[in-house]
Amino acid sequence: MDPQSTGDPQSTYDRIAAHFSKTREYAWPEVESFLEGRSGAVALDVGCGNGRHTEALAARAEVAVGVDLSRGLLDEAVARARDRGFADAAAFVHGDAGALPVRDDAVDLAVYVATLHHLSPRATRVESLNELARVLAPDGVALVSAWSTAHDRFDRDEGFDTTVDWTLPGGETVPRYYHIYSPAEFEADLAESDLEPRDVTVSSGNCYAEVTPRTR
Repeated sequence: MDPQSTGDPQSTYDRIAAHFSKTREYAWPEVESFLEGRSGAVALDVGCGNGRHTEALAARAEVAVGVDLSRGLLDEAVARARDRGFADAAAFVHGDAGALPVRDDAVDLAVYVATLHHLSPRATRVESLNELARVLAPDGVALVSAWSTAHDRFDRDEGFDTTVDWTLPGGETVPRYYHIYSPAEFEADLAESDLEPRDVTVSSGNCYAEVTPRTR
């Protein structure tokens, strides 16, 4: 596959959803740290995957909404919520990070992790950050992450496009598009967006930013 090709994230993750979900059992420590001491009425998990972070949000909000482009992953998330007892506090919605099916100013607490780097081109990534800003309440806060050149598997300083294969149990490989951010580029996209970064860090090979919406 041409590394410049973005492919189709929806069909890609529909193909690997069941196997992918089995490898994504626990919330990231960085997400748990971000959520510590925080709560709200409405929480949002953008690119929710199998719902592992929606579960963490549901423990801190009246309702946690998970949005994902992959219906296969949403099926996994619904099953997880049922099996782990948080279905009453969660809702899962098919949607695109670039056009969130959420009203303005509705969200108190959000996570947008490990999803931004699947979008292309840059304008689409920035627009998805603008969408996050749009749905956050004026005092809302979110955690954004993306894979970074700081990861030890990469020997590059500048951001770049690539594909990373997912290997299914039978040996089939499914390429997934990634834009690997340099930390400076990550900060530049945040600065270009309607989000106000509070704290930008690099951890475990990912760029992270705690963000609020810019004053409107």
